[in-house]
Amino acid sequence: MTVTYVIDGSRVTGLERFWDVIGEAVNGPGGYFGRGLDSFADCLRGGMGTPDDGDFVIEWRDHTVSARALGHEETARRLRGLLGRAHPSNLPQVREELAQAEAGAGPTLFDHLLEIIRDETAPGTLRLL
Repeated sequence: MTVTYVIDGSRVTGLERFWDVIGEAVNGPGGYFGRGLDSFADCLRGGMGTPDDGDFVIEWRDHTVSARALGHEETARRLRGLLGRAHPSNLPQVREELAQAEAGAGPTLFDHLLEIIRDETAPGTLRLL
């Protein structure tokens, strides 16, 4: 039986809020389902609330609201936070991505989240509504 997890995109006001919303959608109030892009990908692979057989759907309602909240401004904010923690060999890439985000160009956090979901789950798992 397919399980459906609903992301209420109108509740996503930034990346930190996204982690809360997806955690609650999958694991109930106060639930955890990653708090970083890598841990989110790990959670999607199973064992953190989703069925072991991978038979689930993520229904992202009001995804356009989330897309705005997780757009270039929020992407730039996250990248600025990474500058102080990034390995020196990664700094040029982080700086380039930050410059793009500040210019309103390049992929956004929303784009990255969609890519992770599509890469880590079966085709058709993600439904944008």
